[in-house]
Amino acid sequence: MRRGSYGWNAAWVLLRGKADGLQVASLRKVVPACTLLPTQMPSLMLQDGTQFEGESFGAAIDYDGPKVERAHFGTGEVVFNTGMAGYVESLTDPSYRGQILVFTYPLIGNYGVPSAEKNAWGFSKNFESEAIHVRGVIVSQVSEHYSHQAAVSSLQNWMEHHNIPGLTGVDTRALTKKLREHGVMLGRISPEPHPSVGAVGGDVGAVAGDVGAVGGHASDIPDPNEENLVAQVSCKEVITYEPKPHPSVGAVEGVGAVGGDVGAVEGVGAVEGVSAIAYPTVAVFDCGMKNNILRSLLKRGVRVHRVPWDFDLDASDLSYDAVCISNGPGDPKQCTATITQIQKALGKNKTTFGICLGNQLLALAIGGDTYKLKYGHRGVNQPCLEEGTDRCIITSQNHGFAVEEKLPGGWKPWFRNANDRTIEGIKHDSGNFFSVQFHPEAAPGPEDANYLFDVFVNALR
Repeated sequence: MRRGSYGWNAAWVLLRGKADGLQVASLRKVVPACTLLPTQMPSLMLQDGTQFEGESFGAAIDYDGPKVERAHFGTGEVVFNTGMAGYVESLTDPSYRGQILVFTYPLIGNYGVPSAEKNAWGFSKNFESEAIHVRGVIVSQVSEHYSHQAAVSSLQNWMEHHNIPGLTGVDTRALTKKLREHGVMLGRISPEPHPSVGAVGGDVGAVAGDVGAVGGHASDIPDPNEENLVAQVSCKEVITYEPKPHPSVGAVEGVGAVGGDVGAVEGVGAVEGVSAIAYPTVAVFDCGMKNNILRSLLKRGVRVHRVPWDFDLDASDLSYDAVCISNGPGDPKQCTATITQIQKALGKNKTTFGICLGNQLLALAIGGDTYKLKYGHRGVNQPCLEEGTDRCIITSQNHGFAVEEKLPGGWKPWFRNANDRTIEGIKHDSGNFFSVQFHPEAAPGPEDANYLFDVFVNALR
């Protein structure tokens, strides 16, 4: 019997004896005496007091950093993702800001993590942002070894480098069932279970303790939805990307993402022959934009002005043909400045395309409303039906809020979720304003909806 990197391996022994004069044999599971006691094991504690035990991986759970960071370390809204692959893209998706992510697929980390190299535009080639945005990761089993030609690190080392804690050996099936039944809850990854609260380990059922007795463990977890998470993940200044980086500047570190007005900044915009090309230009409100939205626009020959979530586009001297509103985390009603700018863009009849959070913000801008889903849609196999057609596409999704049914005149639902019939997209009768709740850029997931970028770009030509 030996101990692996994550947990003690139990042994099975053959027992022989007699019963009613007959020879009998049975197997009994024997756990070594040095197995960690439940009170010594780290756990995920939910706001109702339920605990799920596991073993630590990634960053050390007993983090002793700055006070501001400690307040959020290992805490957040506990959500689950049903994807079988795509953990690298999910962990770097800014939409997961403030959340503890539970993977329902039992084995995570087996193909490792690719390099953090930049592309010709100066942003990550392999990740959906430049950081991990979740506050914790919960898995049934993290792979101790990885195998992939593009991998340069294990999931364990990558999370440790970014100071993200994780738990492995957790009964993620029981945890997911609880979240489905009760809805998403706040949670905290703790170095050890609280003694007054029941714990879940192995096949044992969930035991809820007295939340009031938890004091300082679960009852005081800050709710990330009360924060302006979008402000935390948005860019801080205008960045412009040309669709075809000039070869003389493509190798220069950071060039391709230029702050301010490209035409007036030394760099890509100042290179002869680049800025003079009449590319269609899109102003993208960065509410936590995934990099693959950028890639999807740039490869279609679009110049992109990436602007902060609260940028006063209406008062700026930026030249643009259309507006795109990106994905992002949290409650859309926190983004009042973005909503105001969308209203002004609509008033100018600028072609507008919203993605994920952008769908909710567009709905709010036109006078609609949004609400919080019980446990959200997070996975890579969500079926969506296009209204008025027989088309069904399989989509990648990551959101906890949705658009209410009541829409103002001239607007109607565009897509619906085939599972729960919630609105997955809206559009205006003019065809000039539209949005989707899912991710047409995928990353991870199927690319069934990728054609929507063509619909958007073709509207500009």
